[in-house]
Amino acid sequence: MIVRYEPWGAWVKLETMPALVALDREGCASLGLDGGARWSDEKVILPGGDAPKSEPIEVHLAVTSRCAVGCEGCYLDARPDGIEPPREDLIAALDDLAKRGVFTVAFGGGEPTLRDDLDVLAEHARSRGITPVLTTSGLGLGAKKIDRLRAFAQVNVSYDGPSALYEAVRGTDRAAEAEDAIARLAAAGINVGVNVVLTRQTFDALEATLARARMLGAREAQLLRYKPQGRAKTLDYLAKRLTPKQARSLGPLLRSLTERTSLHGERSPGLRLRIDCALVPFLSADPDLSSRPEDLAQWGIFGCEAGAALGARRIDGREAPCSFAEPDTRDAFRAFLTAPPEPCASCTLRSVCRGGCKVVSAYVDGVIGSDPECPRVRAARSS
Repeated sequence: MIVRYEPWGAWVKLETMPALVALDREGCASLGLDGGARWSDEKVILPGGDAPKSEPIEVHLAVTSRCAVGCEGCYLDARPDGIEPPREDLIAALDDLAKRGVFTVAFGGGEPTLRDDLDVLAEHARSRGITPVLTTSGLGLGAKKIDRLRAFAQVNVSYDGPSALYEAVRGTDRAAEAEDAIARLAAAGINVGVNVVLTRQTFDALEATLARARMLGAREAQLLRYKPQGRAKTLDYLAKRLTPKQARSLGPLLRSLTERTSLHGERSPGLRLRIDCALVPFLSADPDLSSRPEDLAQWGIFGCEAGAALGARRIDGREAPCSFAEPDTRDAFRAFLTAPPEPCASCTLRSVCRGGCKVVSAYVDGVIGSDPECPRVRAARSS
């Protein structure tokens, strides 16, 4: 059991189970856990409240900015001649994260599988009590590279759908290679998932994309919002982001997908669905979900985690609130949580949404504030 005490209780992770659980003080006591000095403060803020966490529980670690694919929306602006930090720097970073109580490190890039020491880095993370996961394009993923990935708890392949859909997001059609990687990883016994970027082109075909991914062997799908950073920080972002109608329909779509992920007309069991924190504000348009924020919190569905439960270590070694944010924005992210403006201040989803994606607001509005693409924010501004 790995335990990190917080003023409200503790984060608890059993080494034999993948889940990370937030327990209040009473729940901790039932397991014989005592927070000691961490519980001396009479003011108790529950997980999902307005106060940021002391340290992140998950950190995204950029291990290279090398990549030859050239995706149009690459948030890192990765290139074939990108930077690759020395192994000793990444080992030191993992040691530091372990001391700070981080539970999960997501290795990314660039294309992380271009490194020939990924297995060494993953094993070192595990030796420090950190669970390593990985995101890859899947391109060029042969047998030797796959063998180096066995220490990772999960490998997610970027996959936005077959051919035309994949190309609509990334500007290049490498869907067949991504599909081959998913199948190869599954055949090798590696826990594989897919990262699906939602744009106005991919949104309506999501069910078919997930069915295809499940057929190839994926066990989980992470749905990601298209964000204006790196090469996506252009006017092209406005043409790719979800339409207001699509944003409002996210809640019903998620319910439909969890009830039936079709595969050749039959239910496809075993494909777990996750959404990234930037998609949570869209749930405000769903009366059923927006009226029960406690249910979302119970299942670990939270909005903007940047600078709180989530952190990032950039390719240059600097820390940032998230992979898409600038390093000097952490204080502004936290300040927003303490005093959000309307309609966020009185929103029923405030405790879990936290004002939506600050990266989007910084690009669209020019300030770190309420998510301008949130249905409730749109409605408030148009009234």
